[in-house]
Amino acid sequence: MKYSIGVDMGGTNTDMGLVSENGNIVLRRNIPTNAYTELEPYVRDMMREIKGMVEEQAARDGEAVDLEGIGIGAPNGNFYTGCVDNAPNLTIKGVLDFGKEIHKYLPVPVVLSNDANAAAYGEYVYGGAKGMKHFIMFTLGTGVGSGIVVDGKLVHGSTGGAGELGHNILVPHGRKCSCGREGCLETYTSARGIVQTYCELKASDECGVLSDELKSVTSKMIGELAHQGDPIALKTWETVADQLGMAMANSVTFSAPEAIFLMGGPTQVGEPLLKPLRKAFEKYLLNIYAGSCQIRMSELKANEVAILGAAALIKMKN
Repeated sequence: MKYSIGVDMGGTNTDMGLVSENGNIVLRRNIPTNAYTELEPYVRDMMREIKGMVEEQAARDGEAVDLEGIGIGAPNGNFYTGCVDNAPNLTIKGVLDFGKEIHKYLPVPVVLSNDANAAAYGEYVYGGAKGMKHFIMFTLGTGVGSGIVVDGKLVHGSTGGAGELGHNILVPHGRKCSCGREGCLETYTSARGIVQTYCELKASDECGVLSDELKSVTSKMIGELAHQGDPIALKTWETVADQLGMAMANSVTFSAPEAIFLMGGPTQVGEPLLKPLRKAFEKYLLNIYAGSCQIRMSELKANEVAILGAAALIKMKN
């Protein structure tokens, strides 16, 4: 059986998995990304864990592992160069050439892209988008990412950085974004943006007076309140749904996808978001696309999608 390695490089931790051809993660390892400030020792320790998984699986199978390659999902990952380009949330700074470093240890293909692209391709290879040629993935979390698949291929653009739909400007001169601009979709529909909307609505309801308890509120808590019927929480999700629905409808006009997939913590709230989202999407959708695009949740497990997505990137080389 053939296997691939999926590496999810986060700002805090790096999760790795050995993935079988049918999409099962048979072994997992983890190292703390933020314990490193230089690429060489980071890759050395990452490869130690990867080699350990390969050796353990070889002992289980009773034969050498046929390793197709290593896929990496990383912030600011550039598919064309195989480098991570000056990711602000990493303690390892600069342009990081993973392919060059990894090949010191294993002569296998290395494919790298940003984490949202990896999630989209994971859905294509192992999840609900299997068999589709045109779809978009929106990932909602600390930020808002997206991956766009057209004709069965991820869209990377001329620079390798295409598909940053979270940084489309939704509200001119709106909320300040971490990218330095104002009014990006991310500032309204990320977990932080959802909390800010809730706090603004709460302040308006209470004539500008906010309690200290609101300082520790999370999007998950707002979801729980919505399920309990809290009117401010329900209004928050309706507001977020309207904003996200507009962005999703706009995205349909340039790639005419068969489906838009959603994943990430805030999407787990379910109907308080999804019901008004479907309504908003239909309201804003250009009429020639009516009925042509589904809204679907990712079919990959939340604790597996990052590794599976990274491992799926290898399929683009085969």
